This record gives sequence, C-alpha cells and structure tokens, in this order.
Amino acid sequence: MRVLTTWSGLDSADRGASVAMGNFDGVHRGHQAVIDLARTNARQIGAPLGIVTFEPHPRQFFKPDTPPFRLMNAEARAHRLQKLGVERVYQIDFDAALAAMTPRAFAQDVLAQGLGVAHVVVGADFCFGKGRTGTATDLAVFGAEMGFGVTIATLIADAGAEISSTAIRAALTGGRPRDAARMLGHWHRIEGPVLHGEKRGRDLGYPTANMDISGLHPPRFGVYAVKVDVLTGPHVGTYDGAASLGVRPTFGDFAPNLETFIFDFAGDLYGADLSVALVDFLRPELTFTNLPDLIAQMEDDCTRAREILATV
Repeated sequence: MRVLTTWSGLDSADRGASVAMGNFDGVHRGHQAVIDLARTNARQIGAPLGIVTFEPHPRQFFKPDTPPFRLMNAEARAHRLQKLGVERVYQIDFDAALAAMTPRAFAQDVLAQGLGVAHVVVGADFCFGKGRTGTATDLAVFGAEMGFGVTIATLIADAGAEISSTAIRAALTGGRPRDAARMLGHWHRIEGPVLHGEKRGRDLGYPTANMDISGLHPPRFGVYAVKVDVLTGPHVGTYDGAASLGVRPTFGDFAPNLETFIFDFAGDLYGADLSVALVDFLRPELTFTNLPDLIAQMEDDCTRAREILATV
C-alpha cells in the first residue's frame, strides 16, 4: 500500500483509482461498507482501490482546542486500511487553502485533475467544500460533468442504531469495548511507540510497555484484558496481556497513558511500535494505600485477563 500526501503531480500509476472518500476514523463497519463498494468498482474497471482522507481531521483544524476525539491516529488508520486491501491512501493535507475551496473547486481541482479518480464512493451523509456546503448528491452531479463516477452508500445500522464514530466513542467511554468492537468490526486498538516511563511496574514485578494516548479519545480509565501486536523490532508477534489505562492515581497526578503488561514475555520493547487491542474491561482505575494491596490486585487482574483471553 502506498500513502501519498499530495494530490498534484502524481505518477500515472497513482491516478485513475476507484476511491472511497471520508475521514474513516475507526474504519468501522459503515466505513468498510463504503470501501467494499469502491473495491467492487475497482475490480470491474481494473483500477487500484484507493482512499481519499484528510489529515488533520477537519474537526481538529476548525476547533483545535476541542477535547481529544479521534479513535485512531493516521498510522493506525493506515494499518487498518492495509489489512482491508487498500492499495492507495491519498492523505490530503487539510489546511486553510483546502478549507476555502468551494465544492466545485474541490471536485475539479483535487478529484478530477489532481487525483484523476475514476470513481468515488461516499456515504449518504458526506459533506465537502467550504462551509461543508457540498453534499453527496452535488458530488454525483460534478462527477457526471467532470468524468468520474459516483456511488452514494446507504448508512448501515447496528441493533437499529446507526453505526458511527460517535456511538463507538460512547461505548468506549462506558467501558464497553466489546460493543465498540461489534460496531467497528475489529477490536479497538491503540497504536504507537513504547516510551520510557517511571519503571515502577518493573520494580513491582510487572514491567509494562508505556504508550502515550494524547490526541485520542480516552476509553474508560481502568484495567483491560488486551491482545498486543508488536509491529516492529526483534520481538514482532502477537501476545496476550493486561493493560492499565489512566492517570496512575496511586502514585500522583499524571497525564493519561496506557501501560501494558505482556504475559510470559522477556525482552526490551523500548522504541518498538505496538498495537494494543482492548478486549474486555476488568475494573475501574483505583487508588491503593499500600503496595501489597496493589500487587495482589494486579495478580488478580492478570488471572482474570488470562481466563478471558483464552476464549478469544
């Protein structure tokens, strides 16, 4: 898969794709349905399967002080799209110039002339152009005029409710990662490099891989049973573990992070990229008055996590 961060001056091999277009935060089942329509068209016309998306998320651009809301960063999104067989990701810089484009200018300059798309698939609620004034129907009109096909995908639902990033965030906030996974079509994952921490876990007999979650929507603070993919370094592979997500109240007031203890593992993971899947919520974050109680609780957490993960 190729990730392209420009929409102009592309090689001929990167033009003419059948693309799905949107923000694809979470790459949930609704997004996957849109991508599948683009895939079907790509096969029919012999074109690459592509994604047109935006970085930063437009909501971040217009409201930079808004609380973190993203389900995944750009790297995690790219990893998920690659697993779905996407061949081209056109990750367009969302800046002041792009935000000021009229819907017609975006369709003409970016899609038709810049990317040279053969076909575009969008959800029925897709909006684009200055002030979000362009609709999916407008895009279909522009496509007919400018030489690319357009398919408008119907929105899909789960248990009678529309699948959306908002609904998934609500499930995660409520400590319901399995409900989130049902809407996502995959486990919710937090990805990033392993950072140096305070190394308290190592002193307690539970060394953890520490990861920053800034910029992401924080799931409910607490302890989770997790599946861990080590993506880079000498220990690449999939492991089971237990992870604590929160501010570590027993030791003071810290920025939220994710600390993962990998079962039956020995090795140095500093600098490696991890993908941690939240499988089940075990308990909320607690404050302990002494270390023996904390260690006993960690032992119980790990036992419960092992039992849960043995059935996954």
